Amino acid sequence: MYKDCLSISPCIIDDINDFLTDPQNELIRNVLRVVEKYGTPEEINAKAREARHLPNIMNRLRNQDSPYVKDLEWLVSVRDKGAFVPVSEYRQRVLGDDYKKVYFDEGRAVTLEISSMQFFPFLIEEAKQAIDKKEIMPGRYIRVRCMKEQENDNGDTLAMAAAMQILGASYVDTLDTKGTDGSNVHLNGPATITGYFGGIGQPNDYPLAWVDEYLYYYTNYGIGEVLNTNPGTVLLGYILYKLGIDIKFKISVFMGNDNPYSVLWTLLMGRMLAREDGTTPLSGFNLSNSVNNKTIALSSEIRSRLGLESNVRIEHHITEAYKSIVRQPYNRRDELIEIARSVPNISAKHEGGDPEIEETLDHPSDILDYFRPKKEVEASGDMDKLLINYLEKHNSLNKTAEALTRAGLAFIGAPRLHRR
Repeated sequence: MYKDCLSISPCIIDDINDFLTDPQNELIRNVLRVVEKYGTPEEINAKAREARHLPNIMNRLRNQDSPYVKDLEWLVSVRDKGAFVPVSEYRQRVLGDDYKKVYFDEGRAVTLEISSMQFFPFLIEEAKQAIDKKEIMPGRYIRVRCMKEQENDNGDTLAMAAAMQILGASYVDTLDTKGTDGSNVHLNGPATITGYFGGIGQPNDYPLAWVDEYLYYYTNYGIGEVLNTNPGTVLLGYILYKLGIDIKFKISVFMGNDNPYSVLWTLLMGRMLAREDGTTPLSGFNLSNSVNNKTIALSSEIRSRLGLESNVRIEHHITEAYKSIVRQPYNRRDELIEIARSVPNISAKHEGGDPEIEETLDHPSDILDYFRPKKEVEASGDMDKLLINYLEKHNSLNKTAEALTRAGLAFIGAPRLHRR
């Protein structure tokens, strides 16, 4: 009898549809006004495709005399020469000749993810190390650097967009319209810390500013996936996609999906606002660092029952920045090996080095470094230290690749670099 109580009445669905499609609905009208600044959905998508076209990106970089042109040309050349280790060779090096006897289920391959890739030159250093040591490059990159700063930094935004196409990797940017931009005028650092609990994100009209900023970078740079941290902007991401704009987003760990019921809440909205073909702009979401494997398994079951398994990636932190975000030591690699056997479409996100390495560093990774302006980093002499931090994330990611391989599990690195 209880299941009948939980059934949603068709008349309620009708009420929701009536509300969303009401031409007098001020909430929707305000969104449409922002969208119309950039054109129709078809025009907006066409601008994004043009901005994303690799030859166009390279021409824009050449026109601004960017030093990153040579780096990108080098990256293409070493890729085309087969300089990066093929997956079969990597597996043989880890397992010996027995690798041929192991069945790697590519349908359950774990995406190797790294965060945050703040400065484009770091990626080039990572690639050089991967070639030299026959390591795996990530299949997914997350960026948290200030958008305006990177846009004005020798074409960093364009260079990253080009590099991701060369690698065949997916990537996510983080818009400047977020809680750290002073959106809540009553908050001011640790002295007002309790005010941040649920209130830092996108107050008042900031969600509309988020839409405006996203469409700017979508149409001018082809950036098609961003981090999402607020229920309002998550909803607006769904609405943009329903309107026909081909954007994507991933939900941040800061949204606090820390139990199966919060995951159900998140995915119910994704399913309800999916397009007719069942697709949704929600490409993935980070569960809270506190979740256990039981919660991940239940979340995967919810995702499957709602028809979102192939659409929505579960992105799980394997390591975290050593300072300012979690209690250390934090390393979930062993749990990943266990859960990856049964949960498909999962990524292993590396946001720090392995804790036993981090504690030996002169400058352990710190999540607060993401918010430091480049000029300040350079003036302090910390840029080389941040590069070391980034390469330790890469090293941790490669330890995960090796652990997955030893367990007979497949992984996804940069698809266009590592032949299968």
